[in-house]
Amino acid sequence: MRFVLQDERLIPTFSVHEGLPISQHQTLPHTPLNKQFNYSTQLQQHLYGKELLLAEIPFPLETLHEHVNHGYVQLSHGITKQNYIYICKRCGSDTQSLFASFACSRCGEDHCHYCRNCIMMGRVSECTPFYRWVGPEITEKTEVLFDWEGELSQGQAYASKEVVTAIQGNRELLVWAVCGAGKTEVLFKGLEYSLLQGKRVCIATPRTDVVLELTPRLKKVFPNTKIAALYGGSEDRQRYANLYISTTHQLLRFKEAFDVIIVDEVDAFPYSMDKSLQYAVQKARKQISSLIYLTATPSKQWKKEVQQNKRQAVKIPARYHGHPLPVPTFIWCGNWQKRLKKKTLPQIVLKWLENQLNSKKQAFLFVPSVAIIDNVVDICRHYDERIEGVHAEDKQRKEKVQRFRNGEIPIIVTSTILERGVTIPNSDVAVLGSEDDIFTESALVQIAGRVGRSAKYPTGAVLFFHFGKTKAMVEARKNVKQMNEMARKSMETMDSSFNK
Repeated sequence: MRFVLQDERLIPTFSVHEGLPISQHQTLPHTPLNKQFNYSTQLQQHLYGKELLLAEIPFPLETLHEHVNHGYVQLSHGITKQNYIYICKRCGSDTQSLFASFACSRCGEDHCHYCRNCIMMGRVSECTPFYRWVGPEITEKTEVLFDWEGELSQGQAYASKEVVTAIQGNRELLVWAVCGAGKTEVLFKGLEYSLLQGKRVCIATPRTDVVLELTPRLKKVFPNTKIAALYGGSEDRQRYANLYISTTHQLLRFKEAFDVIIVDEVDAFPYSMDKSLQYAVQKARKQISSLIYLTATPSKQWKKEVQQNKRQAVKIPARYHGHPLPVPTFIWCGNWQKRLKKKTLPQIVLKWLENQLNSKKQAFLFVPSVAIIDNVVDICRHYDERIEGVHAEDKQRKEKVQRFRNGEIPIIVTSTILERGVTIPNSDVAVLGSEDDIFTESALVQIAGRVGRSAKYPTGAVLFFHFGKTKAMVEARKNVKQMNEMARKSMETMDSSFNK
């Protein structure tokens, strides 16, 4: 097979016996590697471990063409068709309703199919191939500076050892740790071991806020390690690194890239509900690799698998500072939605707001709908003009969250996007309308976990304002009490094994 340049694309041309057009082929022939070729190390670093569209490769087309013909870059189909079923090779989608067709000027087909499921990352169609580096691997063992003088709790130390063992054995492991247990610190020794061995590591999380919080912490702990933060609009997207902190969406661009993948907040939306993101994690792993899952609230299925010894797990029921989790308090507030329509809030909520501002402690105020955030903020600003609201599509989201971290915002009104990834040392939490379906057991446990995370401020209030208790609320409070009881017993017996 050879390639020709056409419409800024590399088009494979087939001999007569190959016959069929590109979109009909399951695989594309690969040119044998020419070891005498003086390849571009910059292109190598950009493509290594990834599958990218041409538009994502900032190199001259002639350079790319040359590397293809010398066997250093391989083309593969973005979409394949098997038994009349279209499959996207980037996101793994085979849901036929998520495929559409158009009259394509590039391949000349009247019905060139493309995937709508991952189109936000660039259109993948039948005639647009992926480009992947198949030349020499990047192997670099650099000095790893580990700059952390903290001490692990007994539970953290045991879990840390299990993480290192799982990485050494290229195994999967679930770290089931209560909110505020110090999961990030549990990873430090595993990360150090991996980097010393020249392994390529990725910490993936469903939330951008978690990426933004973890990145500066890890850069401080590993000051001479190449670290890249990947999220929508990130400036690091084209950087080669030894350690990546990435949203799970960004993993859709990778293939067989990582020796170690750590999925933080594995139960969080959208990862827990989106099969394409779970596919992305598996696709980004090398064939021989380790996969570590972190969560405070595993699904019922995962809990069952742990109990049946079908899933290897290590539990940390106690927070690193030894203080118990704050138990949520239920407060009936009446028909708060009716009051909101009248541009006010229930009196008991307004009283909390006033007391909270007088306490000089920061607070999260979670609400069930993005649509009402502005209305709630307007009411709250009668008490303090510094109060802000934030949600996933807020263009100032990053700036507002940083101001909240800096202590410039006393109370932030938010959707469930801040149930994870944002730590405020001395804060309380309130939930307005905790009976809403959006507040699942998992979400409410995570929300409660925002409080008391600092050893200096280990306590705080967690209030669920409601118009009727739900099963999720009851189960969330039960979950917190059970973890506190488990932590108490483990501390009493001084048993280092938390996996029993």
